[in-house]
Amino acid sequence: MKTPCQTIIWQVLPVIRKELAKSLVSYYGFTQRKTAIKLGITEATVSRYLSGKRGNIDISNKTILKEISNSASKIAKGNKKIVIQETCRICDLLKS
Repeated sequence: MKTPCQTIIWQVLPVIRKELAKSLVSYYGFTQRKTAIKLGITEATVSRYLSGKRGNIDISNKTILKEISNSASKIAKGNKKIVIQETCRICDLLKS
């Protein structure tokens, strides 16, 4: 049996990161390299998110997608601490 934290790490976090990566590349013109640096992940991981090979669950809730877009804006302008804060904030929204 998986704990809630395991589910978040293996299923929720990749989806959040995928959406953030898509936003940073599509709306802010970040390269995969710059996106990887901003999110604290590898370029290969960003590539997998963008190609749909990882985090392949789609979020259909428009409110959550809007919040992820807001988070991407903050991340694009901010430092590494904001990535953690915003990822946790989105995770909390998804859990509620």
